[in-house]
Formats: sequence, structure tokens, C-alpha cells
Amino acid sequence: MPRRLLAEGLGAALLFATVIGSGIMAERLADGNDAVALLGNTLATAAMLVVLITILGPVSGAHMNPAVSLVATLRGELKPLDALAYTAAQLGGGLLGVVTAHVMFDLPALMIGVKERTGAGQWLGEGVATFALVLTILGTVRHRPAWVPVTVAAAITAGYWFTSSTSFANPAITLARALTDSFAGIRPVDAPGFIAAQLAGALLAALVARGLFAENDRR
Repeated sequence: MPRRLLAEGLGAALLFATVIGSGIMAERLADGNDAVALLGNTLATAAMLVVLITILGPVSGAHMNPAVSLVATLRGELKPLDALAYTAAQLGGGLLGVVTAHVMFDLPALMIGVKERTGAGQWLGEGVATFALVLTILGTVRHRPAWVPVTVAAAITAGYWFTSSTSFANPAITLARALTDSFAGIRPVDAPGFIAAQLAGALLAALVARGLFAENDRR
């Protein structure tokens, strides 16, 4: 368990530092072009996901996401107390990642997010993004386990661009992004709506996967 928690904390720290840091870098270099900034943010995040899932997956599963840990618990793959420990490590590592990103770019260690992200459309976007992510994970684990790093990165890449919310798809990173006044930020008051949508999307994906892939198993 100590190695697994270290993997989850370290993975979250590097992933969240990538999301925040690449957003800051992209915004500075894009000179006001949000599309270019989002593209830079997307590519860096996807690349880091491939790396982290490849190297940390064999240690802890490389969840780096409380919604993924919740689904693993419901499927009997993770004990409830272990899931709580995973979530604590993800949150702690994520906070370290935010601070690291800020300090690298000579910003205050912690800031309050001011970017408004709310409304039914964005909540639906978060639900869809998390549904797609969790279904991708479960389907790939069932059929092509070695492809998990690539398919997860691909799902997040697509989600950045086809969802109205730009695919946070992770309660821990939502809280972390509430602590940055940067391209990737979100107002703290908007975070609960995102998290509720993420959990709903994850649970729906688990339910769909149970029927979809169980039917495949019976062939």
C-alpha cells in the first residue's frame, strides 16, 4: 500500500502540474488565441497521461482520479478504505502539483480560481466527458489492457475539444483547478456542480459497462 499511495500521489502531482503548467505556458505563448492555448494544453496533458499510466499502472492502477477509484471500489477491485487512501493521495499530490506549477512560472503558490464554468451545458459536458473516460478504461481493460495508456489519453484529448467543459473528468483535478487563477482555473463555487456531474457520469459508465461487456463475455 505505501508504494501504491506514493504512485497515486506522484502521478497526480505530475499530471496536475502538467495541466496547470501547460495551460500557463500555452496562454502566454498563444498571445490571446484561446484555440491555440487549448491545443497546447491538450497535447501536454495527453502526452503525460500516456507516460504516467505506462509507468505507474503496474504499481497502483494509475487512477489519479477519485471517480476512477470509486468505480474500482464498486466493482470489487479496490477495498473502500483503500479507495479513501487513494483519494487522499490524489488530492495531496494534486495540491503539490498545483503549487509546483505556480512556482515554476513565478506565480503565487496558491490562488483562487476566477474563471466561471457553470450551467446545465457545462455540467452535461462534464458528465459526458467522465462517462466516456470511465467507459474507455473499462472497455480497454476488458479487451486490450496494453492499450490503456493510449486510449485514456485519446479520450481526454477528444474530451478537451468536443465537450463544453473541456473535460475535467476528475473530482480531484477540479478541486485543484479551483486553486489556480490561470487558463485551467475554475471558480470554487462552480466546482461542486462539476464534481456531481463527474460522479454521475462515472457511475453511469460503470452500469453501462457491466451490461455491455458482460454480454460480450457470454459469446
